[in-house]
Amino acid sequence: MNTTALAPAPVVAPSRTTARTAGLLYLVTFLTSVPTLALYAPLRERPGQVLDAADRTGVVVGALLEVGLALSCVATAVVLFPVVRRHGERAALGYLAARVVEGALVLVGVISVLALVGLPQQATADPGSTAVVGGALLAVYEGTFLLGQSLMPVLCALALGSLLLRSGLVPRAIPLVGLAGAPLLLASDVAIATGVYEQGTALAGLAALPIAAWELSLAVWLVVRGFRVPDPAA
Repeated sequence: MNTTALAPAPVVAPSRTTARTAGLLYLVTFLTSVPTLALYAPLRERPGQVLDAADRTGVVVGALLEVGLALSCVATAVVLFPVVRRHGERAALGYLAARVVEGALVLVGVISVLALVGLPQQATADPGSTAVVGGALLAVYEGTFLLGQSLMPVLCALALGSLLLRSGLVPRAIPLVGLAGAPLLLASDVAIATGVYEQGTALAGLAALPIAAWELSLAVWLVVRGFRVPDPAA
């Protein structure tokens, strides 16, 4: 009896729609995160003090943008997880978990910001206690920012970058930037946490540039070109 071996199923690239959706969501994370650095400046400069109408509006807009940031962070992982899990279940789960934690920490920061805005509006509030509580709420936001918007991107870059490098779904240069930038940003996070320098300084900004470049280049590639055909051996 003759037997005919079944031909292996062809390897195809994930759908163009999936790639475009993931890329657009990554772009949303940029559009919703960058403006808050300026919008929250009055709170950092005068925690616990009454803000004028323009500053209050800016802070509220920043809080709304960060809600969008939290949702888009989780959404990127939800969209990419089915694609990258084929190339490493554990790393894919790690990426998904890091993105969910990032979104949750961003929302905790938003709550502290909104509480900080409303704090001095209470007519019966004691100025001294208001300043103390305001400083504490600002510290909560700074802590959630460090963990959520700085440390979690390190973990995401390591997990997703390794998966994309292994699979060949995008050009190797893109995940290599993320994998190279992750240790640099991690070292910066440790320096900030131990008081070597503060968030918002030039050194902190420089340390974050490679991760920003990795995420932006990934977003643009996915929107414009989509996924490549994955490496069958990956």
